[in-house]
Amino acid sequence: MIDPRAIVSPQAELAADVEVEAFAIIGPGVEIGARTRIGAHAVIRGPTRIGTDNRIFQFASVGEDPQDKKYAGEPTRLEIGNHNVIREFVTINRGTVSDQGVTRIGNRNLLMAYVHVAHDCVLGDEIVMAGYCGLAGHVLIEDWVILAGYSAVHQFCRIGAHAFLANNAAVTGDVPPFVMAVGQPAAPHAVNAEGLKRRGFSTEQIRSIREAYRTLYRSDLLLADALAQLKERVALQPEIAPFVEFIAASKRGLIR
Repeated sequence: MIDPRAIVSPQAELAADVEVEAFAIIGPGVEIGARTRIGAHAVIRGPTRIGTDNRIFQFASVGEDPQDKKYAGEPTRLEIGNHNVIREFVTINRGTVSDQGVTRIGNRNLLMAYVHVAHDCVLGDEIVMAGYCGLAGHVLIEDWVILAGYSAVHQFCRIGAHAFLANNAAVTGDVPPFVMAVGQPAAPHAVNAEGLKRRGFSTEQIRSIREAYRTLYRSDLLLADALAQLKERVALQPEIAPFVEFIAASKRGLIR
């Protein structure tokens, strides 16, 4: 399953059915799980662990040193889950010792061409990153987020589950769950209602989320007062619990 023109280190561990196309380079310390396919000219550096059923297209650079001036060759790593698609010219860097020492990507994510995932980022599951998106270091992306083309996220920001970043959005603060962010710098625009419908949220649940959004962003309340009101609703509207918990935990500050 390995093209004879590929270069695979003896210190790499590949499942028996991994496919490696011509001129790909797989370095020492790389582990690749079953049924994963590596395209021509892709480069994978270690320490990197890649799960099962992934597709890495030609010319991707996966597991390279972090682009951080403080990095001094420390042994850091990259971990990728299962059923991910990593398209042409995507770059994913390992972590740094200034954080947890690891960059993590979950399961069933689609990273389109020319996406960049910097050191120490953590991506959940079912994420779509359209072409030319960029994540600076230490970014957390929760499940089911969509990042439209050319959107960019500043370091140490968090993007909550089911959020949507519009094309060319420049995110410099935390984006709560369910929120559509638009602009440069990105500001809250609406609830990602269409995405929620597609994922099985009921009309009543979406209505509750919209009410929570209006309380936070359209009521002219101070953040502490808005948060206090939202906490009172969670018992009867459990669908807004992730929204409330995210706001309470925000350290960088929410987009406004």
